Amino acid sequence: MLGKLLTFPLILILTGVSALVMLLPAIDALVRDDHSVARSFFYASVLGAAFVMIIGLAMSGRERSDNSDFANLLSLLLAYTMLPAFLALPFYEALETTTFLNAYVEMVSAITTTGLPLFDQNPGRLVDSLHLWRGLVGWLGGLLIWVSASAVLAPLNLGGFEVTASAEPGQGGARMDRFERANSAKRLAQITYQLAPIYVGLTAALWFLLLLNGDRSLVAFIHAMSVMATSGISSVGGVPGGASGFGGEAVMFLFLLFALSRLTFSSDTATTTAARAGFHRDPEFKLGMLLVISIPILLFSRHWLAAFDVDEVSNLNEALRALWGGAFTVLSFLSTTGFESADWDTARNWSGLGTPGLILLGLTLIGGGVATTAGGVKLLRVYALYLNGQREMERLVHPSSVGRATPGRRRIRREGAFIAWIFFMLFAISLALISITLAALGQDFESAIILSIATLSTTGPLASVVGEAPIPLQELAPAAKGVLCAAMILGRMETLAIIALINPAIWRD
Repeated sequence: MLGKLLTFPLILILTGVSALVMLLPAIDALVRDDHSVARSFFYASVLGAAFVMIIGLAMSGRERSDNSDFANLLSLLLAYTMLPAFLALPFYEALETTTFLNAYVEMVSAITTTGLPLFDQNPGRLVDSLHLWRGLVGWLGGLLIWVSASAVLAPLNLGGFEVTASAEPGQGGARMDRFERANSAKRLAQITYQLAPIYVGLTAALWFLLLLNGDRSLVAFIHAMSVMATSGISSVGGVPGGASGFGGEAVMFLFLLFALSRLTFSSDTATTTAARAGFHRDPEFKLGMLLVISIPILLFSRHWLAAFDVDEVSNLNEALRALWGGAFTVLSFLSTTGFESADWDTARNWSGLGTPGLILLGLTLIGGGVATTAGGVKLLRVYALYLNGQREMERLVHPSSVGRATPGRRRIRREGAFIAWIFFMLFAISLALISITLAALGQDFESAIILSIATLSTTGPLASVVGEAPIPLQELAPAAKGVLCAAMILGRMETLAIIALINPAIWRD
C-alpha cells in the first residue's frame, strides 16, 4: 500500500493529507454546535478525498517513472500556489463574509508559515474552528518545510545548502551520494518517517507545557503549532492575549531555539564539519545566540547611556521585565515567528527608542537556520559573508598572508560567500521590485517596505507591529494582495529554487 502511494505525485499526496486534516475543524465545530462551519469543512473534506481517489485510480493503471528531484521541486511550488485554493474553500464557505481572494491570501500566508494578520486585525470575526484551521495549515506548512529541506532542496544544493556544497546550486553533488540508493519518492517517505514524529512530539510537549501554565486548550494548541512552524498565527492576538504569562513565554522561548539550527532536532544534513560535533559548535546556532543575547543587552544598557528615566533605574522588577521582553521578542523575530512579548512595551519604554521597529525588520531579514521553518536570508549565509569579510580585512593589513582554516571553512568563506552574496543580491532586488510594485498599486513608501520585508522573510506580524499603526491589509487592492501572495511564495521557496526550476539541466536530469 505504501509502495503504491509513493508512485503518486507529491502534490496529490499533499491534497489527500489536506482533505483528511479538514475533518479536525469539522469535528471541533460540531462539538461547539456550529453546524454551518462543520458542514463546510466536512463537505470540502469529502470532495477533496473523492477527487484524490479518482485521480489516483486514473493513474494506478500505468507506471510512473517521473520520480525526479525536478518533479518534487515543481510539486513544492504547486503546493504553495495551487493547494491554497483548495484549502481556502471551506474557510470561505464557513466565514461567509469575505471574498475568496481574501481566503486564498490567508491560506497562502498560513502554508508558507508567514502568518500575515489579514483577519487578526478584526478580533472576534473568526470563530475558534476557523482559527484552528489556520493554525493547522501553518503547522502542516512547517512540517512540509522540514521534510522538503532534506528530501528536495538538499539534494539540489538549494535552500542554504549551496553555501557548503561543492556543486553549483540546482545541481547534485557528491555530498548527497547516500541518497542515490533510493529514488526521490522513497527519500521523501524515509525523511518524513524520521522527522514527522519529532515534529509532532515537540508540538505536543509545548502544548502540554502551555496548558500547565494556564492557557486554554485551543489557545495553547494554536500557539504550540505556531511556535514550531514559526508562523506567528494566534487566535487571541498574540502571546499577550493568552493566560500563560511569563511561564508560557519561557517555554516558547526554549522551543523557538529549534529555528536557529537544524542540529537542534536532526543531524542528517549538517551544514558544516564543526556542526557535526554538536549544535553548540554550529556557527548558525552560535551566531543566533549572539544576536539574542547582545541586542537585548544593548537595548537594556541604553537606559543608562541615554540617561533615560533616571528616577526608575532602581526599579529591579521593571529592569528584569524590560530585559526579558527584549530577549523574547528578538528571538521571536529572528526566527521569523513574529510573537511580541507581553513585556515588549516595557523594553521599548526602558530603552527610550522611538523606532524599535527597525531592529525587528533587521532581525527578520537575517532569519533563522538553514533547513528550519524560519525564513529570511538565513544565518549560514550571514556567517559565510562574515568569514569572507574577516579574511578580506586581514588581507588589507597583510596582503601576502595565507589564511588558516579547515577545508570546509575555506570553502564557506570563498565559494560559499560568493553564492551567499549572489543570494543576498537577488533577495535585495526582489525586495526592491516588490516595494516598487506595491507603491505603484497605492501603498506609501513605509507600508510598501514593511509589507515587502514581511512577505519575503515570511514574518507576517511585522505588518501590525513595525509601523506607527497596523497596515489595513483587507483594504488593499486585489492586485496588491496578489503581489503579496507572490512575495510570500518567493520568500518561502527562495529565488535560487525558482531559478533552478527554469534551468534546462535539471529538466534533463
